[in-house]
Amino acid sequence: MKKKEFDLLALGEPLLRLSPPGNDMLVRGDSFTKQVGGAELNVLSGVSLLGQRAGIISRLPDNLIGRYVRNRIRFNGVSDDYLVYDHEKSGQVGIYYYESAAYPRKPRVVYDRANSSFTGISLEDYDDSLYSAARCFHTSGITLGLCEKTRNTAMEMIRRFKEAGALISFDVNFRGNLWSGDLARECIEKILPYVDLFFCSESTAKLTFHKEGSLEDVMKSFTKDYPISIVASTQRIVHSPRVHTFGSVIYNAKEDRYYSENPYHNIEVVDRIGSGDAYVGGVLYGLLSDPEDILRALRFGNAAGAVKNTVPGDLPSSDREELENVIKDHNTKGETSEMNR
Repeated sequence: MKKKEFDLLALGEPLLRLSPPGNDMLVRGDSFTKQVGGAELNVLSGVSLLGQRAGIISRLPDNLIGRYVRNRIRFNGVSDDYLVYDHEKSGQVGIYYYESAAYPRKPRVVYDRANSSFTGISLEDYDDSLYSAARCFHTSGITLGLCEKTRNTAMEMIRRFKEAGALISFDVNFRGNLWSGDLARECIEKILPYVDLFFCSESTAKLTFHKEGSLEDVMKSFTKDYPISIVASTQRIVHSPRVHTFGSVIYNAKEDRYYSENPYHNIEVVDRIGSGDAYVGGVLYGLLSDPEDILRALRFGNAAGAVKNTVPGDLPSSDREELENVIKDHNTKGETSEMNR
């Protein structure tokens, strides 16, 4: 069998993030820090940092801001081979404004992404060779929820990648400010027959898909209703904006077995945005590098998600060596070194 050029390709919108410094509020202050993020790009960056070839399928405006975003994509080791450009003068990058917080305030987000260049992405932008280029294709409910055009493009890409033999990875990543729970359920249920690797939290499964019972019952039910092989669900406890506990459960339908480990307790949160995406990236790296070792995939996912909470910005920053050390310390009983030197 011909070797695939990419381990992972993902369809999604890179976003420009603008944040007030420190814990300042959006209604105060006069300056913003400029960064790049976006759910699928966050996942790809994590996979790339861990040593696999990853590329983004997306559309950016052909202007200075679009080039800034492209350069950040390249800086994170993610291929831009399937990045296409909007040459209209009205083209724009989707923006979101993020306000950090300290207890008792909660973080807040304001989106400005309607009619961005990405919402015009089309199947006609790509040659059919795209669909045989990757071992795995990933996208999320955010892309499906943006608008009808991105939804139709994503759903057809899922079908074509699956037909070409790729694994299909999907993160529900429900956002109530993009679409309703009913529309999300109706749409996602149409693509679940194609999905191999499914990421969905317990709360989303119950609110959006009307699932009932324990987390284990909910996870298994997806594999009974659809030919999904792996279901992964993060478990986060928010003690305060600055203290979280993070862990997860993975269900392997082939073995009818659940995998979990002791969660990461009392994480000192610097920035939680992108930590769920970092988790997805860690799990995908594990599954693509060693499909039989589900516990290893879970450990990489948990470590990647936990560590991302401690890093500012959306994008992960940890390579495989750092995460392996984090995993080792997490599973070591007794004293561990306070510094790697």
